[in-house]
Amino acid sequence: MAVIAPRRAMCATTHHPAAHNPVFHAPSHVPGHTAASNVAGGGGLHRPAIVGRAQPPRPLIMLDPGHGGKDPGAIGVSGTYEKHVAEAAAAELERQLVSSGRYRVAMTRADDRFIPLEGRVDLAHAHKASLFISMHADALHDRLVRGASVYTLSSHASDAQAAAIARSENSADRFGGPQVHATSPEVQEILASLVTEETRHGAAHMASSIVSSFRPRISLLTHPARHASFVVLKSADIPSVLVEMGFMSNHLDEAALRQSAHRMVVAGAMVQAIDRYFASASMVTRVTG
Repeated sequence: MAVIAPRRAMCATTHHPAAHNPVFHAPSHVPGHTAASNVAGGGGLHRPAIVGRAQPPRPLIMLDPGHGGKDPGAIGVSGTYEKHVAEAAAAELERQLVSSGRYRVAMTRADDRFIPLEGRVDLAHAHKASLFISMHADALHDRLVRGASVYTLSSHASDAQAAAIARSENSADRFGGPQVHATSPEVQEILASLVTEETRHGAAHMASSIVSSFRPRISLLTHPARHASFVVLKSADIPSVLVEMGFMSNHLDEAALRQSAHRMVVAGAMVQAIDRYFASASMVTRVTG
């Protein structure tokens, strides 16, 4: 059984070429336009400039491995930390996305460090992300429950289980000490109200795409597309989803998530879902580079 160890990197917010992770590709050169002129009769008349067909910018995906540093997240039945599973899975997804040549990728963290919840959203805005994906493997009191699920933002939870997971994830800032002040529930509600309908639609579309990609190959919860009031999903203009890859409280889910082969399957399904999301005509305007 493979043991997940923290992944080391030089930068936590984006990737540059390095010996340990040479997968970040610099943006392709975009040719500028050329112009031809024809002065006729000394009148100084110029032909119109010929503008080349520039490639559209590749969308930037912000991956957010949950927890980190002094916040271990859920602890599995055999002692595996959620923060390590989330980081390893996000690293594999990053590898597959960049290898496809269709996307740029940034990470909220690429090593074992603590980042406040709102700081993760700020990083997505700073990178002008087209999509935000937070990756987790939580725990429940009922150890028999297993399977993946996907969450979008809502002021009211879809069910009691979703509400409990949101409470657990939203409490992560307590590890940040007194210098990290979690937003009050009142302010959180105001922030949630600022999320545009277009952003909500994009998030729901992405969640549905992930569920469709997971269904043939990864065990899912009953009604796997759920919603609750997650702090990390409260970007007003970046479609955001939280993926629970399974539950560390279930020995089968934990054992699977410890294996690199299973994480490759999870990442492959998510790449397929992301491809479907950006292929949708309604999502073309979301690509801002």
